[in-house]
Amino acid sequence: MTKIIEHSLKFVTEFDETHPVSQQALAIPHSELVKMLEQMLKELVVPALGPVIEEINKNGSYAILKVAE
Repeated sequence: MTKIIEHSLKFVTEFDETHPVSQQALAIPHSELVKMLEQMLKELVVPALGPVIEEINKNGSYAILKVAE
């Protein structure tokens, strides 16, 4: 029997409001910008975490760490 505990790690993105690219991003509706940033974070961070998570779980006998989708 397995029980799943979901973590709630939070990330933030800081924009320089004086930069033209930041201004374009900040013009996107907030909910859409959050979705876009979360997708980018998943695409960049999750593959890099794979080997680290495998190492953490290598000797795991009672708990295994996974990335939730």
